[in-house]
Amino acid sequence: MEYHVDAKNKVLGRLASDIALMLQGKKSAGFERNRVSGDKVYVSNYDAIVVTGNKATDKIYYQHTGYVGHLKEKSFMQHMERDPKFVLRRAVRKMLPRNFLTQKRLKNLVFVEPEGAAKNASKRIRPVKATRKEVKLTNGK
Repeated sequence: MEYHVDAKNKVLGRLASDIALMLQGKKSAGFERNRVSGDKVYVSNYDAIVVTGNKATDKIYYQHTGYVGHLKEKSFMQHMERDPKFVLRRAVRKMLPRNFLTQKRLKNLVFVEPEGAAKNASKRIRPVKATRKEVKLTNGK
């Protein structure tokens, strides 16, 4: 089953919990807790997610690199400016059960790009594939 969710002006936590239920398959009749349901969730307008209270400025996402003293911090607003998909994907992942099915379920979460983003996609820098050049070795003769 396919679910289409419009995230415009929706609260982040409430939206993430609904999406987590859909990804687990609990909204379909054939729910099995040990299987990945075939339910896909398509999310549009994910860049217009709302948070309540002062979380827009006070919410901090932490990431540790593994080295001593390398605890990285980014605020909610920094993540929303750079990659709004990260915020919603992380919230949904944290609301899914922590087991071997989590990554498989998250693959069924699809973000629908806004119409204006497709025009700007051609302007983004894309990595260039390295080509292998054959070098002929000579003995200097």
